[in-house]
Amino acid sequence: MSRAAAPLKGRAARLARLMPSTGPSTAARTPFVLLVVLLLGGGLIALLLLNSALNEGSFRLSELKRDTTELTDEQQALQRDVDSRSQPDALERRARELGMVPGGSPAFLNPDGTVRGNPTEATAPPSPSPSPTPSPSASASATPGPGASAGPAGSVSPAGSVSATEPDPATDPAAESSPPPTSPGR
Repeated sequence: MSRAAAPLKGRAARLARLMPSTGPSTAARTPFVLLVVLLLGGGLIALLLLNSALNEGSFRLSELKRDTTELTDEQQALQRDVDSRSQPDALERRARELGMVPGGSPAFLNPDGTVRGNPTEATAPPSPSPSPTPSPSASASATPGPGASAGPAGSVSPAGSVSATEPDPATDPAAESSPPPTSPGR
């Protein structure tokens, strides 16, 4: 029996070595569990940061699209303004306002220095005489009593004095010649 007990003892010792005890096994699992938890936490934080960066990019993209739309609208308004000012009748009106006159018959210089054509001096056509405007004293003398209001040419304060506002284009020729101020796009 001793022979039979010896192999059993050896087998039991080998089995004891193969099967770990409960104490050392939990100590070996703790670093692995911490590593897995840290990897999962780090992955979630990286995912959160990536999502935040994508949302920020999306907001920036929508802001840039809105700015592009506004700038396109402003560019189109400016182009319409340029087109309206470059029409021949508008150019002629602005040139007359600046004191320019139509040129006479053209003359050309040939490469040898001779003049071809008959040069003439440009002269201004006679300007139309401005229509008579009412004097400011006439409008001040026709003021209503205190507490009343005047028409579009002025306003009356309670003391009865007249203060001028915008000129009336029907009576003031200078108001007709100046184009109204424009602010395209905004």
